[in-house]
Amino acid sequence: MLFFKKMFPLMVLVSTSVFAQVNFIKDSLDTYLERELKRWNVPGLAIAIVKNGKVIHQKGYGYTSTDKKIPVTENTVFQIASVSKAFTGTSIALLEQYGKLKLNDKVVRYLPYFKMHEEWKTKEVTIADLLSHRIGYSTFQSDLLNWASNCTRRALIENMVNVVPSQGFRTRYGYCNVGFLTAGEIIPAVCDTSWDDYLTYHYFKPLGMTNTSTRFADFKQSKLASKGYTLFDGQLTEIIPANIDNIGPAGSISSSVNDLSKWIRMQLENGVYEGKEIVPAKAIARTRQSFMIVNPTSFKGMNFYTYGLGWFLHDAEGKKVVTHDGGATGFLSKVMLVPEENFGIVILSNLDEQALYEALGMQLLNDLLKQPYTNLSLSYHTSFLEDQNEKRTALAALRQKAQNYKVVSGAYTPFAGTYTNAVYGKISIEAKSSYAEILFQHHPQYTGKLVFTSATTFMLSYNDPSLGVKEVQGQIEQGKVTIEIKVNENLDGDAYTFTRIGAFEKFSKN
Repeated sequence: MLFFKKMFPLMVLVSTSVFAQVNFIKDSLDTYLERELKRWNVPGLAIAIVKNGKVIHQKGYGYTSTDKKIPVTENTVFQIASVSKAFTGTSIALLEQYGKLKLNDKVVRYLPYFKMHEEWKTKEVTIADLLSHRIGYSTFQSDLLNWASNCTRRALIENMVNVVPSQGFRTRYGYCNVGFLTAGEIIPAVCDTSWDDYLTYHYFKPLGMTNTSTRFADFKQSKLASKGYTLFDGQLTEIIPANIDNIGPAGSISSSVNDLSKWIRMQLENGVYEGKEIVPAKAIARTRQSFMIVNPTSFKGMNFYTYGLGWFLHDAEGKKVVTHDGGATGFLSKVMLVPEENFGIVILSNLDEQALYEALGMQLLNDLLKQPYTNLSLSYHTSFLEDQNEKRTALAALRQKAQNYKVVSGAYTPFAGTYTNAVYGKISIEAKSSYAEILFQHHPQYTGKLVFTSATTFMLSYNDPSLGVKEVQGQIEQGKVTIEIKVNENLDGDAYTFTRIGAFEKFSKN
């Protein structure tokens, strides 16, 4: 579960074959996707391609449900996760054009309750800092709490005071979802409407995006919604989608390729859709300015890699590429624009552990830029299988370690109780005969299972397989009891140490 999938090393243009593909989109795309969906075991995928103001290809492939075999269509709805960020960035740029704010305004001017760990940072953080991932957080820092929790948007922003940024302020890029949430909450502060309604009335309705929403309830109730899937221990597994309304401005939109093709057409026409201005051209251009260097390293065919306002920006064969990926529990997505070529694509898929969506995007970019054809999906899949095999081997070894360790009767009892962590809040651990169960204050939908792997370590697994399986530390020293909590790195790369504060507490689900 994630908002932004790290780009594979192969994201730069690859030209290893001397055989050019003739009209890949028209002649080969269907065959390519039917073959590659099977290779990757992706249940379903939808794509829309825009060129010169027209949708030249729009189609669904595979199934929304592996059980019911419901075909994916251009109207199938997926969670698009961080692809939502461009909507937030565009909204802030639009408000700047309206004179409601300036990107260099301090955040506390609009949100007095916003506080960083250090007071001087609180006073200095600007709206642009939030939108360009340069406030000092490392990628996904604090997202253990932010993702799918029962905290309100304001509570998550207020909690930022408890987070110690792991990088220097404005010194390094660090992908920060709570930063985008904070930026989105400036919208109701300046125009007295929620982020959700702002998007509805400025984009969804004017563009005719009838199957698009910011709210999880709409996605859950939609008859067009796709199921979501993950890979766990090599097996395709249906997974419950996450309710991420509380971090909406960072990624809660659900949509279809048919709807998003309209958003792409508007973007490529510099804010105009079917002859009507939706967003001023100056605001569109503002979102595509480079505000932060993502990676200073140059690659073949790519000389810069920066972040704008909700967009990643890089070059490919001399053309500027404006793009963003998104990942949520069970879903991966991509939007890519090449404005100079009046070309754009949207790819939505219902498997969160794969790189086909990335390979497909680069395949189409290569085709646009007349690069010799090579099957990037095959190259990506080779690396993917190596990574999956390493994960499965490590998981098998951890399970064997837990099985080999002899646990004495009552071994889990000393770890029972309620624990606290300054960033997350509370967890409770209940001792069972052969394991210990964890309950989470801010995630009543999750449970964790602790099984000893040694006297001071546990194998930690979850009822939601997308959180991963990790080996964590547990310590009892001079009456102080601590336990470590970890999840998959694509959710939060940090380890959180919780300290016991009292007896077992069963948290309310409200």
